[in-house]
Amino acid sequence: INPALQMISMVMVAVGVYARLLKHAEAAMACLAVDPAVLLVVVGVLTFLITFCGCVGSLRENICLLQTFSICLTIIFLLQLVAGVLGFVFSDKARGKVSEIINGAIVHYRDDLDLQNLIDFGQKEFSCCGGVSYKDWSQNMYFNCTATNPSRERCSVPFSCCLPDANEVVINTMCGQGMQALGDLEASAFIHTNGCIDKLVNWIHSNLFLLGGIALGLAVPQLVGILLAQILINQIKDQIKLQLYNQQHRADPWY
Repeated sequence: INPALQMISMVMVAVGVYARLLKHAEAAMACLAVDPAVLLVVVGVLTFLITFCGCVGSLRENICLLQTFSICLTIIFLLQLVAGVLGFVFSDKARGKVSEIINGAIVHYRDDLDLQNLIDFGQKEFSCCGGVSYKDWSQNMYFNCTATNPSRERCSVPFSCCLPDANEVVINTMCGQGMQALGDLEASAFIHTNGCIDKLVNWIHSNLFLLGGIALGLAVPQLVGILLAQILINQIKDQIKLQLYNQQHRADPWY
């Protein structure tokens, strides 16, 4: 399993670095906190380092590397557990954090193509627009609905907010033009007016068993890895003790 995970992690790092290098430096620095490429690189590097410790430690029977592997898996498992508990107990604060992340992504929508595609995908899948409502897009400098905004997209929303049209062969990217200037009832005839936060919360509540299964699927390999690493560490220690015992008795003239 470890070699396969190492290959996957290296591919993740390569894809993340490639995507990062394709972006303009200014845009990359502007949305560093919400850049999917950075997340891909970080996850890939951590996965590679952890699996490297486990793979090399088991092959070389190195207690230090095996303990590092076991400790890292334990920390990751505990962080996942704590995050799940805190997210459930402090659901309001978690909702506020999600809202903050979504608003930050809206602000940098045009700065990062990967982020833009991610937001468009989310709005299409959840049939939503903005964080709390479609008017949240006024936070973006291009979609801002103030009279002093010279942008051609003033008071608009992205095309991913628009209601799907089965007869439409080519996507009309200007379908959200001027939608923020309309009221909820008028705009609802053309776009999704509900925010993505409520849609996301509702999706989580209706898919708790699925999310629980995914969490269990992630936790079981981690626990198995921790258990196997500890077993191997104990076996290596027993072998070392046995070797020391034999050496001491071979040096004993009465042996």
